[in-house]
Amino acid sequence: MTAQVHERLILDGEDTTMNCDPPLPPHHPRIIPRPDARMREADVIMNSTACWRRYVGSWELRDGRLYLLAIDGRYELTGSEPLWADWFTGILTVPIGEPLEYIHMGFESVYEEEVHIRIRNGVEIGRRRHDNRKQKIGHLTRIF
Repeated sequence: MTAQVHERLILDGEDTTMNCDPPLPPHHPRIIPRPDARMREADVIMNSTACWRRYVGSWELRDGRLYLLAIDGRYELTGSEPLWADWFTGILTVPIGEPLEYIHMGFESVYEEEVHIRIRNGVEIGRRRHDNRKQKIGHLTRIF
């Protein structure tokens, strides 16, 4: 698998990315397929091996809640309000700094630092910052 395009994230008011892809909720009425005819030229990356999911979400963590702001690619988010991601439980991984090791697979590249944000039903329940510069780099050394 090719290294994948990061999801976008506004974290503490700053634009950044996520080295993960929280799933979209199945059958949500505000998330609809975008007909191929409406795919923009800017979405060319969505049809490459760098984006197997064929979309990139824009998210925001605000006031302890995770929101989906927009979707580019094969889906679109209707309405003008952000969508609270109450369906999502998991860990968001936010890369910080330069890549220490590029891995041509999924979201496996290792960055200088990472922030791991625990989310339960769309609510932040914890956050931890990891400095990967102090660890031995390799596929089996990353601990979440």
